[in-house]
Amino acid sequence: MAMAQESRPSSSLSIQPTSPAMAMIFRASRIAIRVAPRLTVLRPFASPAATTVSKLAAQEAQHEKEQYEEPAIVKQFLKDAPWKFDEKAGEVNLSLTREVAEKTKVVVEWQLSSPTDMPEEDEEGGPSVPFTITVTKPSGPSAVFYCSTERGESHRYVIGNVSCYASDEEANNQAAYTGPEFEDLDDKLQESFDEYLAELGLEEKMCDFIDATASDKEQREYARWLANLQKFAL
Repeated sequence: MAMAQESRPSSSLSIQPTSPAMAMIFRASRIAIRVAPRLTVLRPFASPAATTVSKLAAQEAQHEKEQYEEPAIVKQFLKDAPWKFDEKAGEVNLSLTREVAEKTKVVVEWQLSSPTDMPEEDEEGGPSVPFTITVTKPSGPSAVFYCSTERGESHRYVIGNVSCYASDEEANNQAAYTGPEFEDLDDKLQESFDEYLAELGLEEKMCDFIDATASDKEQREYARWLANLQKFAL
């Protein structure tokens, strides 16, 4: 007599989906398991040229650090003058700000001066740094003096031209009239402008400060650039 074979459980676990939606999820998960890619760990590529760049940048940065010395006039001028000095790391702009009578705002602005890109040199061989003085009254009218430092005995700066605006809107208009050449003005009017700027605080020490900080800022930004280059080339 044939004996009934005893049923044995399947060696693999069989999961049956209970609904069409579950069936779709089940099939998708099985496909995902079959096609899942193997993870590959990427290693950084070491470039001999980049290593050389980083090494040379580090050497130059160390040289700049050893040679750097803040100009003495920077701290002395800010200690004695009623101006607020503003400059940010990574930017080329510098400024001095103060308020005078009747809340009139005065802002002096200039940029760093690169040794390879100096505007021009004055008669005594020093660099000439362009700067502007913007005077704004609370009611809206403003004037902008476009100047440059120089090292002449009679004058420490020159005025290129003077722009006058009736309102902020006019001042921000790119097509606004910027005024005549300063040297074309009547001599007495030129003298009165010089006296006005002197009252605002434009004097020899400020011009010395502008020259010193323009050069100092370039040196500090160059050192910062070297540090960034070193990090980039690592």
